[in-house]
Amino acid sequence: MSVNEPAPAAAGFYDRRVRTADGGLQDLGAYRGHVLLIVNVASACGFTPQYAGLERLYRHYREQGLVVLGFPCDQFGGQEPAPDAEIQAFCRQHYDVTFPVFAKIEVNGARADPLFQWLTARAPGLLGTRKIKWNFTKFLVDRTGQVLARYAPRTRPEALTRPLERALRSP
Repeated sequence: MSVNEPAPAAAGFYDRRVRTADGGLQDLGAYRGHVLLIVNVASACGFTPQYAGLERLYRHYREQGLVVLGFPCDQFGGQEPAPDAEIQAFCRQHYDVTFPVFAKIEVNGARADPLFQWLTARAPGLLGTRKIKWNFTKFLVDRTGQVLARYAPRTRPEALTRPLERALRSP
């Protein structure tokens, strides 16, 4: 079951709401005017140390308008088995994460979250596939809600400095 509220097919990025880890809803319109780095995350993945790099990017660029949004996913090797409250605690305790980490979702298949369906339709992966390959796939969204790029799980957060800076300079 998708945790995020479906939006009409023609709806834009800011017309969506996502479920918070505490069961509430967050209107993505609250991020209008920000550059977003949206990432499907997991706490028991080989890429989990990327939380540290994501947090460094967030702290360095947040005053310029960057927001990192984390969406835990357990579809890849059972690497995010914990409930939402435990995921939140893990992120704080191990990586001092201060960026928003939302409720656990699915990113592929019939129950893929509507936000990730929207993202993958606008930024397909290798050979045009919409499927998310693994945890820590990243989507860069500009200040107007348009997807600028999709980055593979192996792309370290530090490698995104230039694209982030370009996006942050754009109105």
